[in-house]
Amino acid sequence: MTIQYEKKDRIALITINRPEVMNCLNPEAMNRLAKIWVDFRDDDELWVAIITGAGDKAFCAGADLKELIPEITAGRFHLTPNLPAFLKNIQIYKPIIAAINGFCLAGGTEMIQGTDIRIAAEHATFSLAEPRWALFPGAGSTVRLPRQIPYCRAMEILLVGDQISAQEALQIGLINRVVKKEELMPRAMKFAERICENGPLAVKAIKESVMRCYEVPIEYANILETYYAREIFASEDAKEGPRAFLEKRKPVFRGR
Repeated sequence: MTIQYEKKDRIALITINRPEVMNCLNPEAMNRLAKIWVDFRDDDELWVAIITGAGDKAFCAGADLKELIPEITAGRFHLTPNLPAFLKNIQIYKPIIAAINGFCLAGGTEMIQGTDIRIAAEHATFSLAEPRWALFPGAGSTVRLPRQIPYCRAMEILLVGDQISAQEALQIGLINRVVKKEELMPRAMKFAERICENGPLAVKAIKESVMRCYEVPIEYANILETYYAREIFASEDAKEGPRAFLEKRKPVFRGR
């Protein structure tokens, strides 16, 4: 199976399973991963996803240079604004955590830009080396990266193509945490479990508000934010949360 997909309580565990080629994506893997993201988005029983790579060498080295890139350069694989396998232009308002267990190169670095919390093992490295091979990082990096980290650092990564370490990625704000490799999945699970303790409607609405308001003029963004706030305050969960606090007990959220 090129991509493993497990459902553990409220958490989706997604593993890119091609360690022999540094977990790069061929057409088969891309198609399966795209379907998995849609399933995660539409399954109301799943609240958080964790994506990682098989083994401890690589998270994802991007597109398969033998199987996918020739299809693109020959025009048989058509690039479109939607590349859901790389989380480009697919609207998922549930939190996604990246557990980066090694090389996170090219499309791997592009993919994590579509995630919300990013935890890397100490040996992880990142790069967008496409221009070194006369290619283009077309899975969202020229759009997302300058919005997520300082412009000049984004342009250095995009134009030079050199690898950066996990510590440097942390310093520039590309990732949230750097941990020892044996602590990577436990830390990712801890984040996921902690998020699952929160009100699921509130979590989803917060992410949707952030995504939809990001490029909207502030006067309209404030209107949108108010819309989401009203929706959440009218929910049953919004009554349960304060009631549980006053009663000094753990809230029981039902997602409605």
